[in-house]
Amino acid sequence: MALFWGVMIPFVGTTAGAACAFFLRNELKETVQKALLGFASGVMVAASVWSLLIPSMEMAEGMGRLSFFPAAAGMLCGIAFLLLMDRVVPHLHMDSDVSEGLPAPLKKTTMLVLAVTLHNIPEGMAVGVVLAGALMGESEVSLAGALALSVGIAIQNFPEGAIISLPLRSAGETRGKAFYHGTLSGAVEPVAAVLTILLARFIEPVLPYLLSFAAGAMLYVVVEELVPESAQGEHSNIGTIGFAVGFVIMMALDVALG
Repeated sequence: MALFWGVMIPFVGTTAGAACAFFLRNELKETVQKALLGFASGVMVAASVWSLLIPSMEMAEGMGRLSFFPAAAGMLCGIAFLLLMDRVVPHLHMDSDVSEGLPAPLKKTTMLVLAVTLHNIPEGMAVGVVLAGALMGESEVSLAGALALSVGIAIQNFPEGAIISLPLRSAGETRGKAFYHGTLSGAVEPVAAVLTILLARFIEPVLPYLLSFAAGAMLYVVVEELVPESAQGEHSNIGTIGFAVGFVIMMALDVALG
């Protein structure tokens, strides 16, 4: 049961955010969006450090002075993977009319969903690899810590679901369709989590690399997209405050429950 909820809690967060389409018609105010983007960035950075990179280095303590290597190598591979996905997968960011990735005859709504889906792949991987470590009895990763990571990601998934569904609602989509697309953007997370758990069971020796790989992928999303978007235009300090709040909450969750 704990495994089920660990996998599904982040998806619940996205679904709850997408449900804002039933209660609100207009998009979120710019300052609110900046605060939420900053908050999501803070959660992801804290999760990358406390839930992924530190356990990765602790698992590799037997390598002595080179115990940093799995964390460093995995993180760089994670960043390279998301960089490749960003160049290959056709997607469109909010408030942009120029698509990225390979050219494809896709609807605007589909490309918006794909943009958020790219964010959610590393989050699903992160949840999956931490749960796998807990299930395999790794002392550096506890089931409570894995659930804390799931809760933290669910919290930051709430604004992601809203940021997808509300603009679609404002553009004239029905509440049901806006909710559907917002929810769909998070469906990849439980899939990525389950696949990572199955993969980790067969390649336990590289678990430190998988942890840091997920961290690198998450950090790519933060540096490439979330932080720049939260700092655009006026009131960029709102995003900074949101980052600090998100970072502290995720850090507290991981340390208190881990």
